[in-house]
Formats: sequence, C-alpha cells, structure tokens
Amino acid sequence: MTPLQAHDPDWTRTAAAEAAHWLAIDGVRAVLHIGSTSIPGIAAKPVIDLLPVFESEAAMQTARNAVEALGYDWMGEFGLPGRAYARKDDPVSGARLIQAHGYVTGSPDIKRHLAFRDLLRATPALAKAYEAEKRRCAKAHPQDSVAYGACKAPWIDHVEAAALEALAS
Repeated sequence: MTPLQAHDPDWTRTAAAEAAHWLAIDGVRAVLHIGSTSIPGIAAKPVIDLLPVFESEAAMQTARNAVEALGYDWMGEFGLPGRAYARKDDPVSGARLIQAHGYVTGSPDIKRHLAFRDLLRATPALAKAYEAEKRRCAKAHPQDSVAYGACKAPWIDHVEAAALEALAS
C-alpha cells in the first residue's frame, strides 16, 4: 500500500491540470477534486481523486474511448452502481496517480462526496481527526489497501451522514 504523505500543495495544481483534460471530453460538465488530497493540511496517499460530472448516462458511457486516450484504464462501475471508475497509473513505476469517480449530473453520490469534502475543509479539527483515523488504519493494515479502506469506512460513513444532515437542515 502507498504510504501516507504530508499534504502537498501541488496536489491541487495536479488535480486542476488533469481536470482540464477531462473537461475537453464531450459531455463532461465539471470535474471536482475530492478525497484526502483535496483537504488542505492532512496527510494522504499521493493519489488524486477526481469526480467528473457527466451531462447524461449516454455521455458517460460514450466517454470511454476519450478517457482511455488520456491514459486511464476504464473500469466501469467497479462495484458502485451508477459510477464510471477510471484509474491512471505511472507507466514506469506502476504507481497509482489518479482515480476518477464519474457520475451523471444529479447523482446523490456527487452530493455525498462534496458534503464530506466540504465539511472537512471547513472544520480543521475534524480533518485532523480524519488524518488520525487514516494513520490508525494504515498502521493496522500496512500491506492491504482493501482492509485499510474497510477500516476507515465506518468513520467516513458517520461523518458523511452528519455532513448530509447538516446540508438538509
């Protein structure tokens, strides 16, 4: 598993540069930087998470060739209905560089991702608590990224639910 690294301000620039490539794809309406690399001040695995927003399901499905032309592996839903997942690895080292979690405009998953991100951005103490949870899980599962993700999932689910509830009130 890729170890956590101190926050790098270049992550934001990298995400913006990659988003510009995605925005040239027909049917992509927005590309949002999500995940830990989008939250200033916290450690993260150096993998940029993007959320491309497609104008329609048809646009999302027909984007595959253009996404692959950008150097991504198109994985389809990859276990999450309604998502188009694509990943880009360094061609030399094989290290994961970028993960894209595409959704169609209006998907509740967009709101969920943004609510979590925005709450952590607005609440530095909560962001640091998330970093502590990530470090705990990385220590418990240093060689198993699936177990690492499962370890931190209850924390994320709890905070995500609170963030969505706050938006609703």
